[in-house]
Amino acid sequence: MNRVPVSSSTLTSIGYDAESKILEIEFQSGSIYQYFNVPANIYSGLMSAASHGRYFDAYIKKGGF
Repeated sequence: MNRVPVSSSTLTSIGYDAESKILEIEFQSGSIYQYFNVPANIYSGLMSAASHGRYFDAYIKKGGF
């Protein structure tokens, strides 16, 4: 999966596969995690958020993915 670099203090890059609904996030620590059944609107929101880290925490981590 190709990831796009992002400007964030916690996230390094973000990738998304719309067909399988898999969101892949690389963290500043170097860890890479995959989140399953993530709707496209959540990915879009993450990519357009003013703070990628805050959006990730509120809608993905605490959102049950």
